[in-house]
Amino acid sequence: MSKSLIPGILAMAALVVASNILVQYLLGSWLTWGALTYPFAFLVTDLTNRLQGAAAARRVVIVGFVVGVICSLIGTQIMGEFGPLVTLRVALGSGTAFLCAQLTDVAVFNRLRAGSWWRAPLISTLVGATLDTMLFFTIAFSAGLSGIEPGNDVAWANELVPLLGVGPVLPLWISLGTADWLVKLALAAVALVPFRLIVGKLTTRLA
Repeated sequence: MSKSLIPGILAMAALVVASNILVQYLLGSWLTWGALTYPFAFLVTDLTNRLQGAAAARRVVIVGFVVGVICSLIGTQIMGEFGPLVTLRVALGSGTAFLCAQLTDVAVFNRLRAGSWWRAPLISTLVGATLDTMLFFTIAFSAGLSGIEPGNDVAWANELVPLLGVGPVLPLWISLGTADWLVKLALAAVALVPFRLIVGKLTTRLA
């Protein structure tokens, strides 16, 4: 493995570990603290893609996936108030969402890399983040997929409530997913600033 990938790998691993820990702590009614850290995984992927290419970005993603699986396995062995901190559905949803979303991000970024500097990271992150949210919350909490883990009671996530407290009445997990998605969209725009600064600095240094 190239030494040049080490910063990206360490950053991705740190974000995945931090997000797996912070997701256990609530932030208001609809979010966890992990919602504020996890989206920056897309920044790491996009920086690696811009500076070292799609193949390198995929390697970083795979390392992040492996670290996430390890975190999930550890979480299944830790008992909380309502059972294991990480259920099979949450682990499956998390791993599937991460891998599919990050690899999609790599593919979309690579397709748009020749355009304006902001186009590839913004659009690829928006597409990847949307896919990530849809996959994770559906797999982890939808009543329609209860057959994945029959012993896991997700009735709480399917309680009917107004969307984000003000919209139409829908299952709670849809509000949780919507809030998570909105944070990802906001952070996708915020991440353009460090993306521009880091790429500019490293490109100048290598020139």
